[in-house]
Amino acid sequence: MEFLALMNCLIELSFRSSAAYADPYNAVEMTAVFTPPSGASIAVPAFWAGDNVWKVRFSAAAPGEYHFETQSSNPQDAGLHGQRGTIQVTPYPGKNPLLQHGRIRVAADRRHFEHADGTPFFWTGDTWWMGLSKRLDWPQGFQELAADRVEKGFNVVQIIAGPYPDMDAWDARGRNEAGFPFTENFDAVNPAYFDHADLKISHLVQSGLMPCIVGMWGYYLPQIGEEKIKRFWRYLVARYGAYPVAWCLCGEGMMPWYLSKTPDADREAQRHGWTEVMRHVRAVDGFHNLISIHPTQYGREQVEDPALMDFEMLQTGHGDLESVPNVIECVRQSVDREPRMPVVNSEVNYEGILGRCWQNIQRLCFYHTVLNGAAGYTYGANGIWQMSTPETPYGASPHGRCWGNTPWQEAMRLPGSRQIGLGGAFIRRYPWWELRRHNEWIDESGNPEDPYGRVAMGIPGKLRIVYAPMCWDAPRVKGIESDAKYRAYYVDPCTGRQTDLGQVQAGPDGIWTPPLPPEVHDWLLVLETSD
Repeated sequence: MEFLALMNCLIELSFRSSAAYADPYNAVEMTAVFTPPSGASIAVPAFWAGDNVWKVRFSAAAPGEYHFETQSSNPQDAGLHGQRGTIQVTPYPGKNPLLQHGRIRVAADRRHFEHADGTPFFWTGDTWWMGLSKRLDWPQGFQELAADRVEKGFNVVQIIAGPYPDMDAWDARGRNEAGFPFTENFDAVNPAYFDHADLKISHLVQSGLMPCIVGMWGYYLPQIGEEKIKRFWRYLVARYGAYPVAWCLCGEGMMPWYLSKTPDADREAQRHGWTEVMRHVRAVDGFHNLISIHPTQYGREQVEDPALMDFEMLQTGHGDLESVPNVIECVRQSVDREPRMPVVNSEVNYEGILGRCWQNIQRLCFYHTVLNGAAGYTYGANGIWQMSTPETPYGASPHGRCWGNTPWQEAMRLPGSRQIGLGGAFIRRYPWWELRRHNEWIDESGNPEDPYGRVAMGIPGKLRIVYAPMCWDAPRVKGIESDAKYRAYYVDPCTGRQTDLGQVQAGPDGIWTPPLPPEVHDWLLVLETSD
């Protein structure tokens, strides 16, 4: 067998079993081992595609000739075992950054992400937890939402592949066009469900949006069992690992089922179980995609061994202005903890949730997250995370309360999403991966976690960025180097417009106070040298 493929682009190989299996999903495992022109071989699990068909998905990180051979847990199955072939891989000619620069990895400093070719990657995510359900229709609705997010500057979508939060596994709201992801008792997957999911996952990648694939919500582990979840995760790795993706093992790993009668026991069982699942995913994913877990607060505390994680996700609250101090505290603690890893604030203050958390709160959370050292930020809008529609509002959670029924079509246009997109574009203008917090450059409030306190980040002698959440008085900048020739400008985080201030003329004490910005709200003040 000989095939042609483009570098970093998925190629799918199909195989037919020569044996009959009463329970193919559980009865047999198949792996394809790919040998690149140089370097170590890559073992890629296959997935059962229905009937007697198994498929292998592969993408090559470099051009050249790749050889493969299949292995089956049933060596007597000649259709799945011992099949050989060659793939000729040529360079990718397009401009999609996920395919042009390669999948995302952790950079050497353990603080930020980069593509396989070393290009820095700043995570600007959106939350589509239930985007694979039929409430986000394919193709029109899904493509419309994806196009809106690309136009606004997002590059990641967090999306759930298995059973959803805020419901039980068989709630009708969790169906897609082919039903549920699992069969009864979670005994096997429903391949037709994932055939529909493939269309959406592929479209995200082709749009330049990296899927951060969440396996399911954490409270399902005691219901499903660790071994069944490991098998399910092997299936997800087989089906989507060849794409440039990130893995999120589960959502709210240690949160028990809403109505659990044994919450403490469930938390400990979930913490242990998701640790073992994380270890399993790391072992079976030959592409070494990023691995994390979505938490109740700190990701590293959801598992017994945080060294198994590539990056830390945070959840910092939905309490409007009251939760901003927790944003500041969580980010500052996480970026300096060991083992060091990139930090992403993956859930905070969904816009419109509970009738609050509007665009001003979105900006506060974003800039306090980023200018305190995080490697990324995920926005969320109420109505989009659960994909409410005018015809079928999401309704109540198992605890009987409703977070809000804004349709996703309306939530898509909330101003916070554009302003977070502008924030991502702003930070990418600079060598953000080299920036460090320098609050000694500014006058801070007495409370370091004041939501309206100023925060500064930069590179001494080259670049200073100050976020002033309430700019009644211009931010005073201190410690300006006598030999640095800065020019300065304000950037409006609401619109992205820039107001030039000219050359910085600091006093003998190294202090400079800029003129007032054009209007009173939050502002970004930038001082940069020509180099």
